[in-house]
Amino acid sequence: MSGLDDATRASSSGSALPTPRSRDLIELSGPAAAAALTEDSVLVLPTGAIEHHGPHLPLATDWLMADLIGRSVVEAAAADGQDVWLLPSLAYTKSDEHHWAPGTMWLTAETLLHTVVDIGRSIAATPARTVVFYNGHGGNIALLQVALRELRRRFGLRTFLTGTGMTGGDGTNGPDEHGFGVHGGHSETSMILHLRPDLVDMSKAERWIPDHMIDLDYVKFNGGPVHFGWTSDDFGPAGVVGDATGANAAWGAELHERAVRTGVAQLAEIARFRHAPAGRPAGFRAEG
Repeated sequence: MSGLDDATRASSSGSALPTPRSRDLIELSGPAAAAALTEDSVLVLPTGAIEHHGPHLPLATDWLMADLIGRSVVEAAAADGQDVWLLPSLAYTKSDEHHWAPGTMWLTAETLLHTVVDIGRSIAATPARTVVFYNGHGGNIALLQVALRELRRRFGLRTFLTGTGMTGGDGTNGPDEHGFGVHGGHSETSMILHLRPDLVDMSKAERWIPDHMIDLDYVKFNGGPVHFGWTSDDFGPAGVVGDATGANAAWGAELHERAVRTGVAQLAEIARFRHAPAGRPAGFRAEG
């Protein structure tokens, strides 16, 4: 299969170019990619992880979410008429909080940052000027926030970070995880039950909540003003932080639909975003 159909669009020179069926950039030839991309094209790079997720979930949990939901978002956005393209996802990322667990495959912060910067350099060699990291692993967030400015400063790219948006159970949608449903809990387990139910063993799902921390006012995982360093085995030998006992595929399907709907809207806004108002230069120069 050639990956091209009979539909055409006009190039900047006025000639007709084939419109690719696929939104996977790597399925195009080099010349076809150069012709398809423009300054307004948005490239989406999913970032996951290969790491311990307890006895009930696969090592690929975060990669599966980033890769499969990211693909759904890009396909829906393209169907909506957006000039958006999917890059191959990154599986090996910053998972040192699970360094102790067999099966975790992780990169140092320095290695991942260098990797992302090198990818950004390659993106900057195409006509596209916008890259979006679609993240499925919380341990990547801080580093990717640093990478956003690195890629902006070095290459002049418009850089963004969003993700799957997994939230913990609140007592209404699933068990109340008290803000601790951050790893292998209700939402992630439900999502994998929806995406790849063959990889989930619910007979091994338990409630893994650090109850002694529930009443803390300042030191919290999410939303608290005081952050703290941790590894996943700090809270128990299972290495899970959350309550997976009520997970179900129906809730996973709902979360998937929400993520796709939100992601399409986010990409549309990202495509419109410019740092400076129309008609005014941004005053930015990429490093030489």
